[in-house]
Amino acid sequence: MNQQKFWNEKFSREDYLYGTNPNDFLVSCENNFKKAHRFLCLGEGEGRNAIYFAKIGFEVTAMDASDVGLKKLERLAKVENVQVKTRCIDLNEWEPKKKYGSIISSYLHMYKKDRKKLFDKIESCLKEKGFFIGEFFSKNQLNYSSGGPKDLDLLYSVDDFLNAFPNCTKHKVEEVEIELDEGKSHQGKASVIRVIIQKN
Repeated sequence: MNQQKFWNEKFSREDYLYGTNPNDFLVSCENNFKKAHRFLCLGEGEGRNAIYFAKIGFEVTAMDASDVGLKKLERLAKVENVQVKTRCIDLNEWEPKKKYGSIISSYLHMYKKDRKKLFDKIESCLKEKGFFIGEFFSKNQLNYSSGGPKDLDLLYSVDDFLNAFPNCTKHKVEEVEIELDEGKSHQGKASVIRVIIQKN
């Protein structure tokens, strides 16, 4: 099953799979982002992070493979009276043409074999001193029932990030246990990797 079909099935429901509140870690990092620079959300799904950052004044673009998820994002943006640009694309097919001051992601599903290519793209389109910040399920998430994929190849290790982004400073790359409370599908204790990476 391709990414679009998989996520379209997940998002084909009335409510929001992961709720409408933004990811707590991303919100806690908002002082790293400059409103004068473009803001990109990768694998943004139904739009909870994109809409939050648009509401506080950022020029936001959201990318996702699911057109169903992005339509829900657009509906929520209208309700919240904010503008979010959307682009429906599998991130493996994405060829960056713009520079961004801020790139974020929460719980992006990307197979291990495809990660280096994606991380290289992220680094290449970050502005100097720009930030890539995200939260990802770690391999130890297999021990928890709070959400996330059950395929080890879709889970991350600290080394995935430490061994990438050669032209960046890694301010934080750590695995932590947290209590998830994001919609119906992310509930309970979880093992995640949090990253704060800045382009040199």
